[in-house]
Amino acid sequence: MKKIGLLLSGCGFLDGSEIHEAVLTLLAIDRAGAKAICLAPCIMQYHVINHYSGEVMPNESRNTLVESARIARGAITDLKEIETLGLDALILPGGYGAAKNLSSYALNGASCDVNAEVAAAVQSFYKRGKPLGFICIAPVIAAKILGKEHLELTIGNDPQTAADIEAMGARHIDCPVGNAIVCREAKVVTTPGYMLEAPIGEVARGIEKLVREVVSLI
Repeated sequence: MKKIGLLLSGCGFLDGSEIHEAVLTLLAIDRAGAKAICLAPCIMQYHVINHYSGEVMPNESRNTLVESARIARGAITDLKEIETLGLDALILPGGYGAAKNLSSYALNGASCDVNAEVAAAVQSFYKRGKPLGFICIAPVIAAKILGKEHLELTIGNDPQTAADIEAMGARHIDCPVGNAIVCREAKVVTTPGYMLEAPIGEVARGIEKLVREVVSLI
């Protein structure tokens, strides 16, 4: 059975992983006949947001690994142990955690940094020809790390984010929510997810396509 890593960034779309995207990816991996293994870096979140009010909670702090364990039902591995897992592919769902915890894109745009462990994992998979999938805002991480490879990526059609992706060296391709962009030679697949306003069923279709493509590239 193929093993696919799901790299999470917390729990909740405003300060961590987008929960729908993460769960839909887990379901799609299972339906594709593969095994999902959840990971997250053991770092503190950039901040904590009350998802009911949308307000920052200044006196609260949370750990990305601990919060991601909520989505994984406790079955999660510290990202620093990724090389022990024998993964065949790696997928990053979206949510602002990808742009605040795994990278600083939400703060610095195209001048962002990527967490060192995340960057090392993505570079390692790419260099070894292991497929990578990026959902929603997560393709900015691919652009920052692998932009010099001139990948074709999508976040849907947001003009500013698309411009940032191109400023980092990648090529942005407009894409509807139910589809995915596949760089077959690079083995990198992206889909818009909730970057586009769409019903959950449409988001699911795009994620299912991404997972099918990732599995086919293994």
